[in-house]
Amino acid sequence: MIATPTTASGRGLVLTVMCAGMFLVLLDVTIVNVALPAIGHGLRAAVAQLQWVVDGYVVAIAGLLLAAGTLGDRIGHRRMLLTGFALFGAASLACALAPGIEVLIGARVAQGVGGAVLLPSTMAVIVEVFPGRAEQAKALGTWAAVSSLALPCGPLLGGVLVTHIGWRPVFWIAVPLTIVAAVAARFVVPVDAARRGGRVDVPGLAGFVVGLSALIFAIIAAGHHGGPVRILAAGAVAVSGLTVSVARARRGADPFLPLDLLRRGEFLAPNVVAVLMNLIVNGILFVSTLYLQDTLGRSAAAAGLAVVPLAVPLVILAPVSGRLTARYGPRPAIVAGCVLAAAGSAGLTRLAAAGGIGLLLGSFTLLGCGAGLITASVVAATVRATPAQRSGLATGVSNTARQIGTACGVAIFGAVAGAPSATGFPGRIHLLGAGSAIVWVVAAVITLCAVDRGSRPAAAVAVTEPAR
Repeated sequence: MIATPTTASGRGLVLTVMCAGMFLVLLDVTIVNVALPAIGHGLRAAVAQLQWVVDGYVVAIAGLLLAAGTLGDRIGHRRMLLTGFALFGAASLACALAPGIEVLIGARVAQGVGGAVLLPSTMAVIVEVFPGRAEQAKALGTWAAVSSLALPCGPLLGGVLVTHIGWRPVFWIAVPLTIVAAVAARFVVPVDAARRGGRVDVPGLAGFVVGLSALIFAIIAAGHHGGPVRILAAGAVAVSGLTVSVARARRGADPFLPLDLLRRGEFLAPNVVAVLMNLIVNGILFVSTLYLQDTLGRSAAAAGLAVVPLAVPLVILAPVSGRLTARYGPRPAIVAGCVLAAAGSAGLTRLAAAGGIGLLLGSFTLLGCGAGLITASVVAATVRATPAQRSGLATGVSNTARQIGTACGVAIFGAVAGAPSATGFPGRIHLLGAGSAIVWVVAAVITLCAVDRGSRPAAAVAVTEPAR
């Protein structure tokens, strides 16, 4: 247990530092997208390498998030916070100084490790410092609201920095902010008392991380003519790694993957929808950033501004979705969100090589509205399908599922779209838009068939970061 600060100001300082840590990690998910064309030109990187600038970060977070939460329960979340800040800050510095794309990708992976170590402990510390139900809900609401600001702030800030200074300040800016947050955490977050937690399933974790990384590698390689031998080898490694993880989950005492929950349709269905949501939204964001800058010739600042119609509805509608879910259950909000997002994806089939910014902004708005309705509802559906004593694990699985969706979305959409300078790039975006619309319909059908109708009393909606 964490020794709770006795004063309101002390608890407020802890909440501020936890919000800052969450914001920094999520900002680095969104701020990099608008910098990708500049990074590509500056480091002479191909689209496949730019995909790894995003996916190296996200895969590390997705692979380590659950294990980091378990480790924090064992050794103390304050220690994990300080370690996470140190890793994140050092990796941000390495990103800013990277002399080549390979070093940048490696530093982004290290950033993701730091983010995975940091994220679960921000929520855990808040839960411990604010033990009362009412004050805890208010504190977690503040934490979620601040983290949501990373959605619009990342593209806007990144666009301004790239346009007026260059791409390296996109990473430089995290260094002093991380140092300040780490020093503050050192002084305001109380020391954890001794505790016991579950053991980390190292073989299962390693199999999952290796399998997921190999899967993303195979997708990217297939889209950029990586050669059959390389693709097949990566596929074999992916299957082997994930098989090891599943086998350990079946036999181990402290499994990394909660197979007993994943076998339940009402638990699996909302997490599948969460994967598909992040896959499409972040895949579209990746190719649209290249389209805006390399096809239409817009500046990075203009590209960042264009993302606002996607980000703002996500922030505004997430609490609306929570209220709708509390009253009617998660199914109506998820289905409505899928319908809106399908319409937004279909709008991408009208983009042209010489224009279409209005259509893109309209599509972004509909996508943002759809994802905003879905985000809180899929988490609520996941929690409803989980025993109360395992709600923390449920939200951890939901967060991991969305990060997996992000990694796969960037890989798949980048592989299909190809280089923005190539002939037919807008046409391939049309294909992706049509395919995405179909996937949204599939997600709606999955929801209607398997997600809780809401007939039981509404469960507490666990707070989680928005889709990204």
